[in-house]
Amino acid sequence: MEKVKLRKVEVFPFKGFDDLIDYADAHKGILVAVNAEKIMNANEVTTPIINNNIAYCDGSGAVLAARQKGAPDAVKIAGCELWLKIVERFHDSKTFYIIGATEEVNSATVKKLRGQFPGIDIVGHRNGMLATEQERNALIADVAAKRPDVVFVAMGSPRQEILMAEMQKLHPAIYQGLGGSFDVYTGKVKRAPQWWIDHNAEFAYRLIKQPRRITRNFKFIKYAWWLLTKKF
Repeated sequence: MEKVKLRKVEVFPFKGFDDLIDYADAHKGILVAVNAEKIMNANEVTTPIINNNIAYCDGSGAVLAARQKGAPDAVKIAGCELWLKIVERFHDSKTFYIIGATEEVNSATVKKLRGQFPGIDIVGHRNGMLATEQERNALIADVAAKRPDVVFVAMGSPRQEILMAEMQKLHPAIYQGLGGSFDVYTGKVKRAPQWWIDHNAEFAYRLIKQPRRITRNFKFIKYAWWLLTKKF
């Protein structure tokens, strides 16, 4: 499958969840959710991680840009749904390691996964509060020692991508960064209602719920201009 280049960032224009999961199972690597913010914030640290792994469109802005660049079948693949589809596909055949969120949310995530997917083999888990370099190194070493097939890391970008890139050097696997997905999965944070999701307006729902995000969204005026003027 050929990638499309969106400014500095290269993404795979997957046609759906199964298309992406099949590719990841065959090639392994870090699954990186790409949206307008990741495209605009790409730098010398994050760009190589994105471009050397399995980047996919996780936002309507990325989808629109990919279609402009000659990938008409590209669709939005929500990372907060993708990880559960990966679990559903492989819970009885692969091993998992769960990293991120607070200790309370991390433990609740593991408990819920074991209840929802009987027989799932979670070989390790820990919260995302890595206070020291020693804790960080110990986690990387534990992942390398236990050799899970799939590693989920919910720590927010770019911290999660940088950590996964370090882990990948010692242990190739399917990695996925999840941001706040464990909070949503355990009910600590509510995702946008289905209508907002179906109409590609989750960002607007979050803005209504968290008005302080408005300054963060000013940068997307520039992104919208790129789309309108086909500058990708």
